[in-house]
Amino acid sequence: MKQSVTIYECLKDLSIVQKTIKNVLLLAMMVLLAPMTTTAQQMMHVHEDVVKPSMTVEYEAILKEVNELIKANPLENVTMSVFRNSSNHYFFVRPISSMAVLDGQTPIAQLAEKAGKEKVYDIFRRMDKCYDVERDFILISDDELSYKPGENSQVAEGENYRKHYRIYYSPENRTAVRDQLKAFKALNENKGSKGYYNIYRSGLGAPAEFLLVTVSAKDEIHMAERGKADEQLLGAEGQSIMQNLFLKMSKFEEFTGEMRPDLAVTSN
Repeated sequence: MKQSVTIYECLKDLSIVQKTIKNVLLLAMMVLLAPMTTTAQQMMHVHEDVVKPSMTVEYEAILKEVNELIKANPLENVTMSVFRNSSNHYFFVRPISSMAVLDGQTPIAQLAEKAGKEKVYDIFRRMDKCYDVERDFILISDDELSYKPGENSQVAEGENYRKHYRIYYSPENRTAVRDQLKAFKALNENKGSKGYYNIYRSGLGAPAEFLLVTVSAKDEIHMAERGKADEQLLGAEGQSIMQNLFLKMSKFEEFTGEMRPDLAVTSN
């Protein structure tokens, strides 16, 4: 069976795969891993809430309540993004300049000073009922591996659909995995591919070492159309690179979802 050769279609077809710094969270929602100004090595704190399906409506209502409170009490130097995947996991991302930022005043503490402690902490006590699992880890943008040609260096407006892939590998295969992804990026550049993607590497707090590949589109159909076009463009050479990459993976995870601009808040 012929395999796809785009970074997302190839990963999709792979057959060999299958408490928290909470005070930093939920205070300004923009768009996960979407248009944010980042350096080549931008560090981001990621928080994940595994929301109970039965509590989704209440959870989102509380998020919107937080948004309204922030609008009435603007915060300083707080930017976050939110993404919901198909498994009802909510991911929140905060760009940070260093780990020391996490030792400073939290956004919740800042909001509590402005809006009142009892009001703010009551909101988050109610939110705690909506999930049993929370996780926190660091991601670092990797422009050496990301492919963002020309005007596609930022995600286009309206492209809120996402496919995310986690490529896990053992330390002994770290260099080999990176080499294959560099080769794939070079092929995309040489062929003039329009199928841009961003790659992030895991940092402190991740359960294992992985690279996160993110691809954006307007919807599932738009994603498939782009994938098909790149499959034809990259041809057998792209297929060979991806097959070599597959051989070096230890585990692979894929999930889809959407950005939530309806929850977006920008602070001062």
